Amino acid sequence: MEQGTAGFSKKGLSKVHDALARHVDSGRIPGVVALFSRGDETHVDVLGTTRHDGGDPMRRDTLFRMASTSKPVSVAAAMVLLDECRLRLDDTVEEWLPELADRQVLKRIDAPIDETVPAKRPITVRDVLTSTFGLGMDMTVIGTPIMGAVFEKGITPNLPTPMPEPDEWMRRLGELPLMYQPGERWQYQIASDLLGVLVSRVTGQPYDAFLRERVFEPLGMKDTGFHVPADQLHRLPPLYAPDPATGDFQVWDEAEGGRHSAPPAFPGGGGGLNSTADDYHAYFRMLLNGGLHGGERILSRAAVELMTTNRLRPEQLAARTAQAVDNVHISFGQGQHGGWGFGMAVRTYKGDYAPVGQFGWDGGSGTSTYADPTTGVTGILLTQVGSSVPDPIRLMHDFWTTLYQAIED
Repeated sequence: MEQGTAGFSKKGLSKVHDALARHVDSGRIPGVVALFSRGDETHVDVLGTTRHDGGDPMRRDTLFRMASTSKPVSVAAAMVLLDECRLRLDDTVEEWLPELADRQVLKRIDAPIDETVPAKRPITVRDVLTSTFGLGMDMTVIGTPIMGAVFEKGITPNLPTPMPEPDEWMRRLGELPLMYQPGERWQYQIASDLLGVLVSRVTGQPYDAFLRERVFEPLGMKDTGFHVPADQLHRLPPLYAPDPATGDFQVWDEAEGGRHSAPPAFPGGGGGLNSTADDYHAYFRMLLNGGLHGGERILSRAAVELMTTNRLRPEQLAARTAQAVDNVHISFGQGQHGGWGFGMAVRTYKGDYAPVGQFGWDGGSGTSTYADPTTGVTGILLTQVGSSVPDPIRLMHDFWTTLYQAIED
């Protein structure tokens, strides 16, 4: 898959550095780690500090909460099972997830949760992989009874009830009706967490253990996991969620005693990973290389192609497209990619500097991770500022805008 090999221009690299430095010098981004490559050429830019009021300098091996950039990595566990024929795309999930058998579906999205009709068909593995199984986060329908029930039951991370251990999480999920018919509509988040439960039940192993054994260890991703060991917490900066009105820094999560300081009850593939720029670079380079890493096959080429190309029909993507186009003022312009593969966005039209075919995703904690087979570029951008304000999203835009200008052919 890897095409581009010519590297970057010296002038272009300077432009990337200057763009990153402007954000750090502004005081709104305390620190940043950017690692990017093309062919055999890799560059790292490390700027600023781990705290907004000083603290240790950022380092190449600083740990970050990867938030939603967990999705394109954690989905690899399911792809291993597809490769081994332990899962099939159009298998129904009831054998492993009996809580999702005999689903009821809301008559309309704003209906009371007991106004339902039977699902037209069972939920399949494909539905879960493509985030179309019928339940998800939809910020355009906040205030509806179903979204209230999702929050109340602790189905989503951090809002407002801590997520329980997987079997209890599944029990609560099974008490809810679906928002849409299986396969009807793309929806965010919940499918990525559900996938971890599915993998665990198919394999008989904890989800985090299977990921570590089959993906992280073969790739040398020694710093990637769902919590940070106590002797490494000094490498994890606080996560800030600045006040949207004033921009004042507010700590959302500290390292010591924080959400990532101990193994979670629920290892969430939708947003629970911690990692480093080098670990994520190894993963995305493996995808660019068609599933190979250092001569060892992690995933089949066919599996990688499924993950990294659009898997959705226009009608399934309609809600995602509308959210991206109509809510730019809410999302600070982030998210206009076009398509969706398995666990990640796929660019199906050239809406900015990135080429068609680029795949990856962004995280609400200030993370941005993409690669593309057209140019061979891989980029990992990590900071510790959450997207309660536009600053981290603008940093991401400026990084990718300058990086694609730096390509030398």
